Amino acid sequence: MEVLHEEEILGRAYDAQLLRRLLGYLRPHRRTLLLAICLIILASPIQLVGPALTVIAVDLFIHPRPAVSPVAALAERLLRALGWSPSPLEGLHLIGGLFLVSLFAQFALTYGQTVLVQSLGQRLMFDLREQLFDHLQRVDVRFYDRNPVGRLMTRLTTDVDALNELFTAGVVAFVQDIFLLLGIVGLMFYLNWRLALVAFLVLPLLLLVMVWFRANARRAYREVRARIARINAFLQEHITGMATVQLFNEERRSFERFDRLNADHRQANLETIFYYAIFFPAVELVSAIGIALIIWYGGHQVLAGQVTLGALIGFVQLSQRFFHPISDLSEKYNILQSAMAASERIFALLDTPVGIASRGEYRPQRVRGHLEFRHVWFAYEGEEWVLRDVSFEVLPGEAVALVGPTGAGKTTLAHLLLRFYDVSRGAILLDGVDLREWDLRALRRAFALVPQDIFLFSGDIATNIRLGEVAFSEERVREAARHVHAHEFIERLPGGYHAEVGERGARLSTGQKQLLAFARALCFDSPILILDEATASVDPHTEGLIHEALEVLLGGRTSLIIAHRLSTIQRADRIIVLHKGRVREIGTHAELMRRDGLYARLYRRQYRQMVGRAAEKR
Repeated sequence: MEVLHEEEILGRAYDAQLLRRLLGYLRPHRRTLLLAICLIILASPIQLVGPALTVIAVDLFIHPRPAVSPVAALAERLLRALGWSPSPLEGLHLIGGLFLVSLFAQFALTYGQTVLVQSLGQRLMFDLREQLFDHLQRVDVRFYDRNPVGRLMTRLTTDVDALNELFTAGVVAFVQDIFLLLGIVGLMFYLNWRLALVAFLVLPLLLLVMVWFRANARRAYREVRARIARINAFLQEHITGMATVQLFNEERRSFERFDRLNADHRQANLETIFYYAIFFPAVELVSAIGIALIIWYGGHQVLAGQVTLGALIGFVQLSQRFFHPISDLSEKYNILQSAMAASERIFALLDTPVGIASRGEYRPQRVRGHLEFRHVWFAYEGEEWVLRDVSFEVLPGEAVALVGPTGAGKTTLAHLLLRFYDVSRGAILLDGVDLREWDLRALRRAFALVPQDIFLFSGDIATNIRLGEVAFSEERVREAARHVHAHEFIERLPGGYHAEVGERGARLSTGQKQLLAFARALCFDSPILILDEATASVDPHTEGLIHEALEVLLGGRTSLIIAHRLSTIQRADRIIVLHKGRVREIGTHAELMRRDGLYARLYRRQYRQMVGRAAEKR
């Protein structure tokens, strides 16, 4: 049996707990909602004015008889009470005028109801998306390790839209249809209860059609969601990796796979079209059968003098209007079902606990930059330890390098300092205070991180350096760029500091993006600087210039330098060597070379590789 992804599964059509929670979002807008409901209640009876006026026109002015229908009799008593006995022509003029008034009233009420309901839906989507995005900014990095970005985007877009459709086209239409049905049924029984029972003889047949449609449309709708989910996943993956597809000449095979997915999606949609193509004509057929029964039975009653002609014509009009709300209610079933599934996924996201939160309120006026790791253990999953009993100290203003083989835990240490994750055992202290006791915003404001994998946002160069901090002047941005020697290449770009970087910095080289990240860190002027392979993609000349700038700019700052290229950290105050999650050696470059341990072996191996590459170039 094929397993469906979370986005492809449809929930129950009704879930009281979810619906109560959804209705909670209406509470701030209850005045708008109440006004919309009032307009709906007023608009529904007005739709019955047309058939009622038809009955009055026929029974009183077109085909008058001594015995009239209850509606016509009520109108006749009202005219007598007003002291007016209109001629047939005057009566028809009156009926025509009232009919036009009812149409204009229905237009005005429907317009107001539509504006209110649609604006209410937009406000609900606004509130829900803001709440979702706010929550996504607060959940910890571990959450993003386990949840694909595409799935989270679906929550903020498709699922929220499904809820908007529920409120604007589902719930409101449901209320409107219920009031209209109650009005139609009441008027039918008021006119003639025998004709009403005849009209309802076709209801069992209509219910069978609705049950058949609901069951099959549900399955077909689920298939459409499954197919579109697969298309979206395929497109996201292949458009992102288009360079690889073209490099290995996989365009034809990729197109063939997309062609199959697209054909499956087309077939699933054609199946839904098939069920809709049967359902609506079937409803019309049942409606026609009901009208035929009314004409057959009612015609006999008219000839026998037991039913007026006006009542019969009114019944035909009411019967036609009776079946449309029922078919609408059946069609809204899919909207309700999809919205329930979407709300379940949205609330599951909102209920995701924030693992890394500000449990303390420590916000010092000044951060000295004294770091201390005390017997730190950490594992991403279970007891698969990435760090094992790590202990060391970084004094204020000290430059300490972290080195070791890939997987030794260097970057993990940086993530723990920023509280992207919390330690499993032990503690990390900043200025003598456990990181968990710090206010989270104050803690992260104390650090500037330059990672190896640079992320640039869409926008211009200056925006990516200041990251929206309007307090940073243009001169401050330019000064930071000059210190890391990024000013020269920025000035060469069309537009300079206002040049667009493209999505994820697509218009810049890897080295240029790293220089911008370095300028960003210096612009924020944090007391602690973490360089995670920050010069890995910078050419040796630029790297030398950066190190010259660092000697001046990092005076008095605590810096933690993570590096694979050991030649870049020889002048660090201390070097900490990690291996398999443990601290193996601590000392200066000269001390570690004299010790002839792990660091010395790593250094000599890299030195031989550099000499070998230089020889190959010659």
